[in-house]
Amino acid sequence: MKEYLKYLKGDRVIWIITLLMLAFSLVTVFSFVPVLVKVEGGTPFKYLFKHFIYVLMSFAAMFWIHKQDPKYFNQIAKFVFIVGIGLLLLTLILPNEVNNAKRWIRVPFIGLTFQASDFAKIGLIMYLSRQLVKRKDKFLDWKEGFVPIVLPIVAVCGLVVKDNFSTAAIIFMLSLVILFVGKFPWSRIFAILGLAIGGLFLIVTTHKLLPELNILPRYTTWENRILNRIDTESNVVENAQAVNAQLAIYNGKILGQGVGDGKLKEYLPEAYADFYFSSFVEEFGSFSAIVLAMAYLILLYRIIRIGLKSEQLFETYFCIGIGMLLLTQASVNMLVCTGIFPVTGQNMPLLAMGGSAMIMTCMSIGMIQSIAAKQEKAEKKAIADNLDNEIINEEA
Repeated sequence: MKEYLKYLKGDRVIWIITLLMLAFSLVTVFSFVPVLVKVEGGTPFKYLFKHFIYVLMSFAAMFWIHKQDPKYFNQIAKFVFIVGIGLLLLTLILPNEVNNAKRWIRVPFIGLTFQASDFAKIGLIMYLSRQLVKRKDKFLDWKEGFVPIVLPIVAVCGLVVKDNFSTAAIIFMLSLVILFVGKFPWSRIFAILGLAIGGLFLIVTTHKLLPELNILPRYTTWENRILNRIDTESNVVENAQAVNAQLAIYNGKILGQGVGDGKLKEYLPEAYADFYFSSFVEEFGSFSAIVLAMAYLILLYRIIRIGLKSEQLFETYFCIGIGMLLLTQASVNMLVCTGIFPVTGQNMPLLAMGGSAMIMTCMSIGMIQSIAAKQEKAEKKAIADNLDNEIINEEA
């Protein structure tokens, strides 16, 4: 292991957890796709091969990015954010639609799909981190310190919420966390929160009064999921996904049914993604679920540790934002599968089957490792300099 890790700079713990999760995802995807085979045809090997290609692409992107100087991330933050906005606008124009939601862009010639929000949320974290550093002395100025920071959040959340409320809510809450870490005034944070609540109320009211405009095409779906979650007993049929997810967890018990032996995963739509945690617990058990949760917490700790060690505020804000994003997505998937949250479309980072989500997650981890590698290099240089000074002093 050490022989291979010498080619990977940065935090070794993060590398080990990330690589183990990517490898383990191959096992679980192969085991969790029977429902997809029934619906779309093909064989489990077909989806395993497709996922394997995504894993290779993700690792290649992560490896290449972690070799770059992190100073470039700050410089390209605005460009990445603009591209993210452009991709979100493109989803509104293109005809690709899955489950009544226009979230995907189909890549020409190769037929793969890319979810624009996966790129946009990383771009927003980068740009928001840059803006907090650039305008740290102007926070109390509404024109120079408030609007330039709030507009990017409004733009991304506004474009995402139409077809993906849960992702928009996560992006918004993460933005507030980054603003808090960046010492943005509490009065301004509450102002943003008030604007968001008021804006959402206005959009929902308009949709209700003028349904022909179809402002929120998935509003009925959101409403049904919340109502079904509140009144589970009288909505067993409508809430079958959530019920089966909880039964799968119960069926897993302590040690699980074994790899490939889960039964309820065959009745869970997207058992390999949105209901990953339920399928995981059914086959690997509650003890493994605790280990999985600890792995994400360790990732969060190591990433935040890297951020706090950095001398650049941009890197600190970015690391905290990425760490919280990974933990939040994993937590939401777990909370949905255990019945605490209504059904949403958040999968497990690094484990669930998917293309753009896994690639963007690995790219963001590559950026974290680039920052860690720079710190590691600086520490080695400092040790070498101290050693040279000691030798000089001894000779003198």
